[in-house]
Amino acid sequence: MPELTAPEVRAAFLEAAGIAATVLARPEVARFWDAPSALRLLSVRGLAGHLVRGATTVEVYLDRPEPTGEPVSAEEYYNRALPVDGDITTPIHTAIRERGEEQGAAGPERLAADAAAACVRLRERLATEPATRLMSVYKDTVIRIDDYLRTRIIELTLHIDDLCVSVGVPTPDLPPAATAVAIDSLLGVARLRHGDLAVLRALARRERDPAAVLRVM
Repeated sequence: MPELTAPEVRAAFLEAAGIAATVLARPEVARFWDAPSALRLLSVRGLAGHLVRGATTVEVYLDRPEPTGEPVSAEEYYNRALPVDGDITTPIHTAIRERGEEQGAAGPERLAADAAAACVRLRERLATEPATRLMSVYKDTVIRIDDYLRTRIIELTLHIDDLCVSVGVPTPDLPPAATAVAIDSLLGVARLRHGDLAVLRALARRERDPAAVLRVM
């Protein structure tokens, strides 16, 4: 698939956010609200909260003054934001889980309603933001709006699947544009961290991939 235009990225983000809101409203989510999720150390409640934050942080960061500085790519954002050691007990991962739990404290019905309302607001807001719009996001990282939406598409697509697996329902069909963005961006993180030869070996020569370089999150 050729690289998506800014309007296509925004449409893919909004479609994925809408699917997330639909999944959050399923009765199974409320039924398993306090149960462990499919992700270690995270409850269904915390995972649901984290999923909602995958969309609503866009609003939070757009409300900040537009920064100056050289923007990073979506791949560079993840390379900076997440450690490569995979240790989920680090302060960064602990803080991510805590924020998800805090977001989910309102309860399943309220969280689902908040997610649906955020989709409406974001559709209106993204229709007017220029492609040149810079945002100051996590750790004061400067990034263009549509590159930040690419990172949100990764979060939404992955955690829609995580939540469905956690509560025992089929994962809905995800928008092809959204999954293409997620796969392309995650592959870009692997290339940035390990180089093209290592990624090539990971894709085609498993015996030469001791570091599992495609596992970037």
